[in-house]
Amino acid sequence: MYTTLISASDLAQHIDDPDWVLVDCRHDLVNLTAGRAAYAAGHLPHALFADMETELAGPKRGEDGVFRGRHPLPDKDAFVSTLRRWGVGDTTQVVAYDAHGGMYAARLWWLLRWIGHEASAVLDGGLPAWQALGHPLSNDPPEPRAAGGIAARAPFVPTVTVAEVLENIESAKRTVIDARAADRFRGENETIDPVGGHIPGARNRFFKDNLQGDGRFKAPEQLREEFGAVISDPKDAIMQCGSGVTACHNLLALEVAGMPGAALYPGSWSEWCSDPGRPVATGDR
Repeated sequence: MYTTLISASDLAQHIDDPDWVLVDCRHDLVNLTAGRAAYAAGHLPHALFADMETELAGPKRGEDGVFRGRHPLPDKDAFVSTLRRWGVGDTTQVVAYDAHGGMYAARLWWLLRWIGHEASAVLDGGLPAWQALGHPLSNDPPEPRAAGGIAARAPFVPTVTVAEVLENIESAKRTVIDARAADRFRGENETIDPVGGHIPGARNRFFKDNLQGDGRFKAPEQLREEFGAVISDPKDAIMQCGSGVTACHNLLALEVAGMPGAALYPGSWSEWCSDPGRPVATGDR
Protein backbone atom coordinates (compact mmCIF):
# COMPACT_ATOMS: atom_id res chain seq x y z
CA MET A 1 0.00 0.00 0.00
CA TYR A 2 1.24 3.50 -0.88
CA THR A 3 0.05 6.21 1.50
CA THR A 4 2.12 9.30 0.62
CA LEU A 5 4.25 9.21 -2.55
CA ILE A 6 4.89 6.68 -5.28
CA SER A 7 7.77 6.87 -7.75
CA ALA A 8 7.23 6.72 -11.49
CA SER A 9 9.20 3.47 -11.66
CA ASP A 10 7.02 1.85 -9.00
CA LEU A 11 3.84 3.06 -10.66
CA ALA A 12 4.97 1.58 -13.98
CA GLN A 13 4.98 -1.85 -12.36
CA HIS A 14 1.32 -1.45 -11.38
CA ILE A 15 -0.06 0.59 -14.28
CA ASP A 16 -2.29 -2.28 -15.45
CA ASP A 17 -3.37 -3.51 -12.00
CA PRO A 18 -7.17 -3.79 -12.00
CA ASP A 19 -7.58 -2.60 -8.41
CA TRP A 20 -5.55 0.56 -8.92
CA VAL A 21 -7.21 3.83 -9.98
CA LEU A 22 -5.04 6.55 -11.49
CA VAL A 23 -6.42 10.10 -11.48
CA ASP A 24 -5.19 13.08 -13.49
CA CYS A 25 -5.63 16.24 -11.39
CA ARG A 26 -4.13 18.84 -13.72
CA HIS A 27 -5.71 22.26 -13.33
CA ASP A 28 -5.14 25.98 -13.75
CA LEU A 29 -6.57 28.47 -11.25
CA VAL A 30 -7.04 31.08 -13.99
CA ASN A 31 -7.92 28.96 -17.04
CA LEU A 32 -10.41 26.45 -15.64
CA THR A 33 -10.52 24.39 -18.84
CA ALA A 34 -6.75 23.93 -19.13
CA GLY A 35 -6.59 20.76 -17.07
CA ARG A 36 -9.17 18.88 -19.09
CA ALA A 37 -7.56 20.07 -22.34
CA ALA A 38 -4.17 18.81 -21.17
CA TYR A 39 -5.71 15.48 -20.22
CA ALA A 40 -7.26 15.14 -23.67
CA ALA A 41 -3.92 15.89 -25.30
CA GLY A 42 -2.22 13.04 -23.43
CA HIS A 43 -2.46 11.35 -20.06
CA LEU A 44 -1.04 8.35 -18.24
CA PRO A 45 -2.53 5.05 -19.41
CA HIS A 46 -5.90 4.20 -17.81
CA ALA A 47 -6.04 7.56 -15.99
CA LEU A 48 -9.34 9.23 -15.19
CA PHE A 49 -9.71 13.01 -15.00
CA ALA A 50 -10.73 14.85 -11.83
CA ASP A 51 -12.28 18.29 -12.13
CA MET A 52 -10.99 20.52 -9.35
CA GLU A 53 -13.95 22.87 -9.49
CA THR A 54 -16.79 20.34 -9.48
CA GLU A 55 -15.43 17.06 -8.08
CA LEU A 56 -12.66 18.04 -5.69
CA ALA A 57 -14.50 21.06 -4.31
CA GLY A 58 -18.02 21.99 -3.30
CA PRO A 59 -20.25 25.04 -3.90
CA LYS A 60 -18.58 28.33 -3.11
CA ARG A 61 -21.56 29.45 -1.06
CA GLY A 62 -23.33 27.50 1.64
CA GLU A 63 -27.08 27.09 1.97
CA ASP A 64 -27.04 30.31 4.02
CA GLY A 65 -25.52 32.18 1.07
CA VAL A 66 -22.26 32.85 2.90
CA PHE A 67 -19.08 32.60 0.82
CA ARG A 68 -17.03 29.58 1.90
CA GLY A 69 -13.94 30.17 -0.22
CA ARG A 70 -12.90 29.42 -3.79
CA HIS A 71 -12.53 25.66 -3.22
CA PRO A 72 -14.59 24.55 -0.21
CA LEU A 73 -14.59 20.89 0.68
CA PRO A 74 -17.08 18.88 -1.38
CA ASP A 75 -20.09 17.34 0.28
CA LYS A 76 -18.76 14.09 1.68
CA ASP A 77 -21.54 11.95 0.19
CA ALA A 78 -21.07 13.59 -3.20
CA PHE A 79 -17.34 12.93 -3.08
CA VAL A 80 -17.91 9.28 -2.18
CA SER A 81 -20.31 9.01 -5.13
CA THR A 82 -17.61 10.40 -7.42
CA LEU A 83 -15.13 7.83 -6.14
CA ARG A 84 -17.62 5.01 -6.67
CA ARG A 85 -18.20 6.21 -10.23
CA TRP A 86 -14.44 6.03 -10.73
CA GLY A 87 -14.50 2.41 -9.56
CA VAL A 88 -12.87 2.99 -6.18
CA GLY A 89 -13.51 0.38 -3.51
CA ASP A 90 -12.40 0.10 0.09
CA THR A 91 -9.13 -1.64 -0.91
CA THR A 92 -8.38 0.29 -4.11
CA GLN A 93 -5.00 1.95 -4.42
CA VAL A 94 -5.60 5.47 -5.72
CA VAL A 95 -2.73 7.40 -7.30
CA ALA A 96 -3.17 11.10 -8.07
CA TYR A 97 -0.89 13.04 -10.37
CA ASP A 98 -0.54 16.40 -12.09
CA ALA A 99 2.21 18.26 -13.93
CA HIS A 100 2.79 20.83 -11.19
CA GLY A 101 4.83 19.02 -8.55
CA GLY A 102 1.75 17.69 -6.81
CA MET A 103 0.14 21.11 -6.40
CA TYR A 104 -3.32 19.76 -7.27
CA ALA A 105 -2.82 16.02 -6.84
CA ALA A 106 -2.21 16.54 -3.12
CA ARG A 107 -5.79 17.81 -2.81
CA LEU A 108 -7.20 14.45 -3.93
CA TRP A 109 -4.72 12.65 -1.68
CA TRP A 110 -5.92 14.68 1.29
CA LEU A 111 -9.62 14.27 0.42
CA LEU A 112 -9.22 10.50 0.40
CA ARG A 113 -7.67 10.65 3.85
CA TRP A 114 -10.55 12.92 4.88
CA ILE A 115 -12.99 10.07 4.20
CA GLY A 116 -10.74 7.50 5.87
CA HIS A 117 -9.19 5.89 2.78
CA GLU A 118 -5.55 5.09 3.50
CA ALA A 119 -4.41 3.71 0.11
CA SER A 120 -3.92 7.14 -1.42
CA ALA A 121 -0.68 8.41 -2.95
CA VAL A 122 0.71 11.15 -5.20
CA LEU A 123 2.99 10.39 -8.13
CA ASP A 124 6.30 11.93 -7.08
CA GLY A 125 7.35 14.32 -9.82
CA GLY A 126 4.06 13.88 -11.64
CA LEU A 127 3.70 13.56 -15.38
CA PRO A 128 7.24 14.90 -16.08
CA ALA A 129 8.76 12.12 -13.94
CA TRP A 130 6.74 9.54 -15.87
CA GLN A 131 7.88 10.91 -19.21
CA ALA A 132 11.49 11.23 -18.05
CA LEU A 133 11.60 7.43 -17.79
CA GLY A 134 10.37 7.13 -21.37
CA HIS A 135 6.93 5.86 -20.43
CA PRO A 136 4.14 6.63 -22.91
CA LEU A 137 1.08 8.82 -22.63
CA SER A 138 -2.31 7.87 -23.98
CA ASN A 139 -5.11 9.70 -25.76
CA ASP A 140 -7.57 6.87 -25.22
CA PRO A 141 -10.52 7.33 -22.89
CA PRO A 142 -10.28 5.15 -19.78
CA GLU A 143 -11.88 1.73 -19.95
CA PRO A 144 -15.33 1.45 -18.35
CA ARG A 145 -15.07 0.26 -14.77
CA ALA A 146 -17.62 -1.36 -12.52
CA ALA A 147 -18.91 0.98 -9.83
CA GLY A 148 -16.82 0.89 -6.68
CA GLY A 149 -18.14 0.28 -3.20
CA ILE A 150 -16.03 2.65 -1.15
CA ALA A 151 -17.65 3.92 2.05
CA ALA A 152 -16.69 6.93 4.13
CA ARG A 153 -14.99 6.11 7.40
CA ALA A 154 -13.55 8.15 10.24
CA PRO A 155 -11.14 10.73 8.81
CA PHE A 156 -7.39 10.48 9.28
CA VAL A 157 -7.07 14.27 9.05
CA PRO A 158 -8.50 17.14 11.12
CA THR A 159 -10.00 20.40 9.87
CA VAL A 160 -10.70 23.75 11.51
CA THR A 161 -13.37 26.35 10.84
CA VAL A 162 -12.96 30.05 10.22
CA ALA A 163 -14.32 30.67 13.73
CA GLU A 164 -11.59 28.50 15.22
CA VAL A 165 -8.91 30.33 13.24
CA LEU A 166 -10.32 33.66 14.41
CA GLU A 167 -10.29 32.51 18.02
CA ASN A 168 -6.71 31.33 17.62
CA ILE A 169 -5.54 34.87 16.87
CA GLU A 170 -6.26 35.72 20.48
CA SER A 171 -5.07 32.49 22.08
CA ALA A 172 -2.12 31.81 19.73
CA LYS A 173 -2.25 28.18 20.83
CA ARG A 174 -1.72 26.89 17.30
CA THR A 175 0.69 27.90 14.55
CA VAL A 176 -0.94 28.88 11.25
CA ILE A 177 1.15 28.11 8.17
CA ASP A 178 0.33 29.81 4.85
CA ALA A 179 1.40 27.87 1.73
CA ARG A 180 1.20 30.77 -0.73
CA ALA A 181 4.16 32.45 -2.39
CA ALA A 182 5.93 34.99 -0.18
CA ASP A 183 4.78 38.02 -2.17
CA ARG A 184 1.12 37.06 -1.83
CA PHE A 185 1.65 36.32 1.85
CA ARG A 186 3.04 39.83 2.29
CA GLY A 187 0.05 41.32 0.46
CA GLU A 188 1.92 42.09 -2.75
CA ASN A 189 0.96 41.11 -6.32
CA GLU A 190 -2.40 39.65 -5.31
CA THR A 191 -4.24 38.75 -8.53
CA ILE A 192 -6.60 35.98 -7.41
CA ASP A 193 -8.34 37.17 -4.24
CA PRO A 194 -9.84 40.63 -3.72
CA VAL A 195 -7.71 41.48 -0.68
CA GLY A 196 -3.97 41.07 -0.23
CA GLY A 197 -2.29 40.00 2.98
CA HIS A 198 -2.49 37.13 5.43
CA ILE A 199 -4.10 35.95 8.64
CA PRO A 200 -2.48 37.77 11.58
CA GLY A 201 0.12 35.63 13.28
CA ALA A 202 0.49 33.23 10.35
CA ARG A 203 3.88 32.09 9.13
CA ASN A 204 4.82 31.47 5.52
CA ARG A 205 5.96 28.12 4.06
CA PHE A 206 5.66 28.25 0.27
CA PHE A 207 4.52 24.83 -0.90
CA LYS A 208 7.09 24.75 -3.71
CA ASP A 209 9.81 24.74 -1.07
CA ASN A 210 8.83 21.11 -0.46
CA LEU A 211 10.28 20.15 -3.84
CA GLN A 212 13.65 19.49 -5.36
CA GLY A 213 14.66 21.08 -8.64
CA ASP A 214 13.24 18.16 -10.63
CA GLY A 215 9.78 18.55 -9.11
CA ARG A 216 10.07 15.56 -6.76
CA PHE A 217 9.66 15.94 -3.01
CA LYS A 218 12.70 16.55 -0.85
CA ALA A 219 13.97 13.75 1.37
CA PRO A 220 12.03 13.15 4.62
CA GLU A 221 14.91 14.28 6.83
CA GLN A 222 15.27 17.57 4.94
CA LEU A 223 11.53 18.25 5.14
CA ARG A 224 11.59 17.40 8.83
CA GLU A 225 14.39 19.90 9.43
CA GLU A 226 12.73 22.65 7.42
CA PHE A 227 9.27 22.26 8.93
CA GLY A 228 10.81 21.93 12.38
CA ALA A 229 12.04 25.50 11.98
CA VAL A 230 8.47 26.83 11.71
CA ILE A 231 6.36 24.45 13.83
CA SER A 232 7.20 22.66 17.04
CA ASP A 233 4.32 20.16 17.07
CA PRO A 234 2.31 19.43 13.90
CA LYS A 235 -0.73 18.57 16.04
CA ASP A 236 -0.78 22.23 17.05
CA ALA A 237 -0.46 23.50 13.48
CA ILE A 238 -3.07 24.73 10.98
CA MET A 239 -2.30 24.63 7.26
CA GLN A 240 -3.91 27.13 4.89
CA CYS A 241 -3.26 28.77 1.55
CA GLY A 242 -5.38 30.73 -0.92
CA SER A 243 -8.31 28.33 -1.19
CA GLY A 244 -7.40 25.12 0.64
CA VAL A 245 -5.65 23.39 -2.28
CA THR A 246 -1.90 23.98 -1.95
CA ALA A 247 -2.15 23.73 1.84
CA CYS A 248 -2.65 20.01 1.14
CA HIS A 249 0.82 19.99 -0.42
CA ASN A 250 2.29 21.10 2.91
CA LEU A 251 0.19 18.46 4.66
CA LEU A 252 1.55 15.80 2.32
CA ALA A 253 5.10 17.03 2.92
CA LEU A 254 4.54 16.78 6.66
CA GLU A 255 3.40 13.17 6.24
CA VAL A 256 6.47 12.41 4.16
CA ALA A 257 8.57 13.98 6.92
CA GLY A 258 6.95 11.76 9.54
CA MET A 259 5.17 14.74 11.13
CA PRO A 260 1.44 13.93 10.91
CA GLY A 261 -1.46 15.57 12.68
CA ALA A 262 -1.70 19.12 11.30
CA ALA A 263 -5.16 20.45 10.47
CA LEU A 264 -6.44 22.00 7.25
CA TYR A 265 -8.36 25.27 7.22
CA PRO A 266 -10.40 24.54 4.06
CA GLY A 267 -11.68 28.06 3.38
CA SER A 268 -8.20 29.54 3.72
CA TRP A 269 -7.41 33.10 2.67
CA SER A 270 -10.21 33.32 0.09
CA GLU A 271 -12.82 32.73 2.79
CA TRP A 272 -10.99 34.74 5.42
CA CYS A 273 -10.65 37.93 3.37
CA SER A 274 -14.28 37.84 2.16
CA ASP A 275 -15.44 39.34 5.48
CA PRO A 276 -14.07 42.86 6.07
CA GLY A 277 -14.60 42.34 9.79
CA ARG A 278 -11.76 39.83 9.97
CA PRO A 279 -8.28 41.27 10.61
CA VAL A 280 -5.65 41.31 7.89
CA ALA A 281 -1.88 41.53 8.24
CA THR A 282 0.67 42.50 5.61
CA GLY A 283 4.44 42.26 5.41
CA ASP A 284 6.57 39.37 6.55
CA ARG A 285 4.73 38.80 9.88
